[in-house]
Amino acid sequence: MQPAPHRYFIINKPVNMVSQFVSTHQVGLLGNLDFDFPEGTHAVGRLDSDSEGLLILTTNKKVTRLLFQGDQPHKRTYLVLVNNQVTSYNLERLRAGVEFKIQGGISYKTAPCEVNIVTNPEIHFESPFPLSPRVTYTWLRISLTEGKFHQVRKMIAAINHRVKRLVRVSIEDLQLGDLPPGGVRELEEAAFFRLLKITDY
Repeated sequence: MQPAPHRYFIINKPVNMVSQFVSTHQVGLLGNLDFDFPEGTHAVGRLDSDSEGLLILTTNKKVTRLLFQGDQPHKRTYLVLVNNQVTSYNLERLRAGVEFKIQGGISYKTAPCEVNIVTNPEIHFESPFPLSPRVTYTWLRISLTEGKFHQVRKMIAAINHRVKRLVRVSIEDLQLGDLPPGGVRELEEAAFFRLLKITDY
């Protein structure tokens, strides 16, 4: 008997949900989504409870290794809303790499990455967080190939700003698009790996 073919999904993970199906804590879970996922489905990578956007789910256990643990880095892109106006000086600091402390008090410096101010972010759904009309905000588009230690939030903190909203919008050519919060989209295997630029699967 042939094993069932693997299945591949993307979701728009809403805020107040963790990137897992089971937890000992009282938190929102992937199983709360209005979709009947097949047995063995798991998340590839993670987004914080307070973060939104593109999350991959699959029954294929090899995807995490192929995407995040191989020799070939894969680009992830985030739209990040931060408080106050980000200066050109701080943009260059983010692009060049910033230092912050990780577990154990060790200093970690981020690799160079792409950072730009965005005036019209391509987000098709409203903010779940209240925004004050008295505060100036800046949208940043950040593309990087590493994602360690809650990296984007710590990068922003290193330039003395605070993340108000963080949305992952793509991994390589796999796009969140107009998928609404809590929405699920299934992809065919060949298209899934082509969009992620993984050739050896």
